[in-house]
Amino acid sequence: MKHHYFQTLEQCSHNTQLELTEVVDQLAFNEQGLIPVITQDADTKNVLMFAWMNKESLQLTLSTKYVTYWSRSRQQLWVKGKTSGHTQTLVSMSFDCDGDAILCQVTQVGAACHTHRPNCFYLNVDTEKQQVIISGDPS
Repeated sequence: MKHHYFQTLEQCSHNTQLELTEVVDQLAFNEQGLIPVITQDADTKNVLMFAWMNKESLQLTLSTKYVTYWSRSRQQLWVKGKTSGHTQTLVSMSFDCDGDAILCQVTQVGAACHTHRPNCFYLNVDTEKQQVIISGDPS
């Protein structure tokens, strides 16, 4: 069971080193072979977007340092910024404690969202007014 692998890591001490391929092989990809990815600006720590990776896009991201996702709508690899020029260069990658999510910290060039906003999380909930308020204009 993949989660058992990550449970064993809970007892590891600070700076324990593990083989990357061993950990990647234990990640909890879903039935479609995908794992969720949260992408964050490495400098500001703002969350830019949420997307999916498969094992191939994960390996391409690690080898090229250009963040590559799996597009569920197009059913193909998607190198962020290849057509728009709004690239994401990998600064660091982390896996969560269960091995079922990835955090990529990136250097973002241009807008992260396809709407040309700085990030994809611009639909803000106002719980008092029970409204959603849009922040930022598409550039």
